[in-house]
Amino acid sequence: MFDLVIEQADVIDGTGTPAFRADIGVTGRRITAIGDLSPTVARRVIHAHGLVACPGFIDTHVHTDAALLNEPQHPSGIGMGVTTEVLGQDGLSYAPLSRDNYRDYSRYMSGLCGMPPQDLDMSSIAAFKSHYHKKCAVNTVALIPHCAVRLETVGFHDRPLRGDVLDKARRIVRKGMEEGAAGVSFGLGFFPSAWADTTELIELAKVVGETGGVFVGQHRFFHFERAFGGGGAAEFIEIGLRSRAKVHLAHYFPRAFGAGGAGPAASAIELGHAVEEFTQDIDAAKDKGLDITLDAYPYPSGSTMPVCRLPGWAVGGGTAAILRRLKSRAERTKIIEYLEERHGDSIGDTVFTFLGSESGHAGTGQLTSAPASGRDGLLRLEGMSWRDVAKQRGVSVAEMACQVMAEEGLACGLLVSPPNSVRLWQDTEHGVMELLKRPDYTVGSDAIPVGGMPHPRAFGAFPRILGRLRRRHGARLETLIHAMTKRAADRFDLKGRGVLKPGVYADIVVFDPAQVSDTATYEDPRQRPTGIPYVVVNGKIALDEGRFTGVIAGESLSPG
Repeated sequence: MFDLVIEQADVIDGTGTPAFRADIGVTGRRITAIGDLSPTVARRVIHAHGLVACPGFIDTHVHTDAALLNEPQHPSGIGMGVTTEVLGQDGLSYAPLSRDNYRDYSRYMSGLCGMPPQDLDMSSIAAFKSHYHKKCAVNTVALIPHCAVRLETVGFHDRPLRGDVLDKARRIVRKGMEEGAAGVSFGLGFFPSAWADTTELIELAKVVGETGGVFVGQHRFFHFERAFGGGGAAEFIEIGLRSRAKVHLAHYFPRAFGAGGAGPAASAIELGHAVEEFTQDIDAAKDKGLDITLDAYPYPSGSTMPVCRLPGWAVGGGTAAILRRLKSRAERTKIIEYLEERHGDSIGDTVFTFLGSESGHAGTGQLTSAPASGRDGLLRLEGMSWRDVAKQRGVSVAEMACQVMAEEGLACGLLVSPPNSVRLWQDTEHGVMELLKRPDYTVGSDAIPVGGMPHPRAFGAFPRILGRLRRRHGARLETLIHAMTKRAADRFDLKGRGVLKPGVYADIVVFDPAQVSDTATYEDPRQRPTGIPYVVVNGKIALDEGRFTGVIAGESLSPG
């Protein structure tokens, strides 16, 4: 007898091959049969005629490290059909950190991730993984965050990793890999990772390569003078070629506005260029032997935390030092001058504008969370444009941002307003759909499901691609699912995941291809998608006829 049978589904197995009609039998945590299983004998039968059954989606880029600890049922991910998430992205996470570093860096990241419980042991990757194993609804994969490596070697300071401290950093990485991490992540838009030079990153990537992991990162937003080729894809490619490690470049796609951690900013004309032109440097590096994958999400703007706009000299020393500078009139004046000089009212020649906007003007980001104080006055700012808040306070946008960060102890985020131009939306989406046809792209939602006004990607990225964009662009369903499942599992060496066949773990999504779609919007982001009635994680039903069951069956996965 099977524990579960999904009957008469159109099975898309994750390999990219055409769909076929079959029953899927599950016993315990695994799929034990696929084919004609009639007469069905099972404890539970899901009648899936007219529905697609496919592997659970693997989200290769999320910022849910704290959200999963605080809300383990994880409705945003499960509701999209996500059954596995790769944590520790952009160099931002909680392990391996000492008790004091964990508490301090939690505060630094609170505008992005929210606050995790403060009494957890985060001193090792093994300890980190234990906090998620069978304690949340989705499977998790751990990366070693570069920021943690720096904090545990040279602290929250602009010091190079060389000599003895570099040796210590290598030992930290090797130990984390031995404890089940899938690789190392770095985020050169966040400190202390952004203080690194290319040489340091290459040396750490060599350890990742020696241990079979993946070096995962985003391109640089600070200290371009420390980067090979001035940063961007050139630096990332150099790291991969010199270290011989497998690499994965996060949220790299052409879009109208690069703010919030996505790929390079581009004009509408540039967005219309062929995908081959956008990826020509990547393809040239592949010809030289680079083993690279990338990810993208289908939105034209992003979200992040205001503190990541501050330069290195303003954040050295950690959270307490940052807050002292923000509260000091003299220091705050220097920060404001920097923000206005670097970002001003236009996008300029960087991928960021101060708080982002559709027109390139400062001040059109939106406050997305103010969880620390709970004061009604600050919570009422949530969802307001930064320009409007600054006008309300009678100060410049830069001054307003410093005020709010200080008042909230850095626990506020920003949402970059999307462009008004429909053309820019469509060109960004077209680019993403073209990239997903390639054999090297996965889907990383960059989900930040905290605050009252999170980015809609946290609730809608996967169904947006599977639904409205697939139908609009005539994309092949099997190809999209391959990018969301097996391709991602292969990159992070997740054996028994990402495909449907006898013997693998039963991570399964059942959806209606005609009805699946996102409903989350920038103004109403916490809306669940339509057309996804069932999600199974390790053989347990987490979403049943559209209702969350409360089952916590996610496991902390290790490569291999």
